[in-house]
Amino acid sequence: MNIGTINPLKYYTPSFLCQNIINLSVVMLFLFTACNGKVHGKQPLQKKEVRYAVAVLPTPVLKTPDFYSVFGGKDGRTLRLTPKNMVEEVEFVALPGTVFTIEKTIRKDTYEILKVKTEDYPYPTQKGHYIDSRFAEKKTEKPAERIRILPDKNAIINKLVSAKGAIYVWGGNYVKGIPEMIEFYKPAGKLSEEVHDRWILKGVDCSGLLYEATDGYIPRNVESLFNLGSAVDIKGLNPDEIAKKLKPLDIIVYKRHVVIVLDSRQAIQSTIAEGVHLRSLAGIIRTISETMMPATNPREEGIADKFVVRRWYFN
Repeated sequence: MNIGTINPLKYYTPSFLCQNIINLSVVMLFLFTACNGKVHGKQPLQKKEVRYAVAVLPTPVLKTPDFYSVFGGKDGRTLRLTPKNMVEEVEFVALPGTVFTIEKTIRKDTYEILKVKTEDYPYPTQKGHYIDSRFAEKKTEKPAERIRILPDKNAIINKLVSAKGAIYVWGGNYVKGIPEMIEFYKPAGKLSEEVHDRWILKGVDCSGLLYEATDGYIPRNVESLFNLGSAVDIKGLNPDEIAKKLKPLDIIVYKRHVVIVLDSRQAIQSTIAEGVHLRSLAGIIRTISETMMPATNPREEGIADKFVVRRWYFN
């Protein structure tokens, strides 16, 4: 064979090249399919289920999935309030970093309502707890729980005092409020200042006052505060004797309410009638003693008509 007589163009005509490109494409498709497990009878990789969410903003947690019925109503501008001006559907405000386990997803137009549970608030309700997905970031793997660091005593006291004048908001624990509530649930018209502040949950309830001041370090529910820290023995003492035993950040707890000691003279609390305000420590103990008896161990003595003092800050 005379190599010198071979014409290479004979073997690289357009038709020859097209045919080989087609053959190469078929091989590549075969390999791609095989790598995805279809040739060998394997199932393709399944997309991981989104089972968790992490709060990226202060996140309202409600006892109903129907957020619009609470913030807007039928006319788009009505806030569902009780006769005492409380939005009772609000359970609490989850701090940024709070981890939720998603139990159910309710799809809306551009977002989702998520039925959730969280270790930050392990208190069940009949209908469950719900958040708006726009306040959180969804995850397939469970993130680390929110880190709880107890602030310095003076920092806590300063934050408590700085909340003075805030209104009482049922389930509230974010004094500055959540502006995104107006953005996500935009009212159909101008709101009064009072309704606006309640719409964005600008205020705190009694336990929410301490929860925010400690950056979410302590339990959020009043009932849990009956067992926080250690008991101060006040059984059988009169109000003045009790006041002398108390230290800064001790808490006076009774049914559905908590009062926080600031120093030897003053205490702070959030009430429906007055919001966040300071009172004489001895005076507030005298007022409580008019209807309640001092106790040391609520488990043994019951809490229906008793109040206790718990010491939880020991530094």
